[in-house]
Amino acid sequence: MAETTTAYTNETAPGSLITRDGQIQWAGLLMGPGTPYQIDRSGITGWDDLPTLDTGDVPRPDRHGAWPGAVWAQPRLVTATVWLVPPTAAEAAGTTAAFRAATGPEGGERWLAVRLHGETLAVRARVSRRVVPQDRAYLRHGTGRASLQWTATDPRRFSTVRREGQALLPVPEPGLEWENEAGSGLEWPVEWGGDAGAGSFTAVNEGGAAAHPVIEFRGPVRRPTLSRLGDGGQLQYDIVLGAGEVLTVDTEAGTVLLNGTASRLYTATSASMPEQLFRLEPGGTTLAFRSEDLTPDPSASVTVRWRDAHW
Repeated sequence: MAETTTAYTNETAPGSLITRDGQIQWAGLLMGPGTPYQIDRSGITGWDDLPTLDTGDVPRPDRHGAWPGAVWAQPRLVTATVWLVPPTAAEAAGTTAAFRAATGPEGGERWLAVRLHGETLAVRARVSRRVVPQDRAYLRHGTGRASLQWTATDPRRFSTVRREGQALLPVPEPGLEWENEAGSGLEWPVEWGGDAGAGSFTAVNEGGAAAHPVIEFRGPVRRPTLSRLGDGGQLQYDIVLGAGEVLTVDTEAGTVLLNGTASRLYTATSASMPEQLFRLEPGGTTLAFRSEDLTPDPSASVTVRWRDAHW
């Protein structure tokens, strides 16, 4: 029987502070209804839009049109107009300071989460523009109409819940015990043997864009392999993992790390596809865990984690 897919809860989810529609969470700062940072009536732009697309179409030299090529989305730009509305004039400095601290330039991307109609989605982004006019209302009361822009280099939006699925290596069905206590024959009631381990599960991406999973192979296992049964694509590594050792494959970053530190990308076999092409398309993808162990170890496993991806 195939293993089941569950929610992975061992991390703080993006948008963990959001409690109602119309709220935005960025870098620990909650904006929108019920906060000192109100979203303008114009709302946000670029959130539900399809990003600008680059295509590899090639014009036909001898007829109308072009040969269709690959389509890739450019970074997503999200903009919002935010009103700084401190509860009292005495709190104006603190409200402004918190806003400045959260919206400064950062080297790395962080989660930007938005809730609309009960659905919270998030992107990895950086603040790329901040404008805060210092007019009379701002000087007297700390009230200001600020403009923010975020740039998400990966334009996909992701669910806040990270999912995971796990499989053990397939174990042959034990079968019948032909000898009873007397030394021969079958004894009623017959013990038909246990179930065979399937070594597979179905990963479901409920979004409309392909998702890149993070895969963990846990030893002891020899030459671990994870295959997509639908199209035969697989990841395979010529490595022997001891008990407690973990080989982590990040298909978004294209990295293969042993115990989180040492690169083992070079152990990929010729039968293994490039890591960044091992994606979970929208819908269900059946994955199978295999190895070259003559006798599979019951403690060997593979764990796959991903977020539903949306455009």
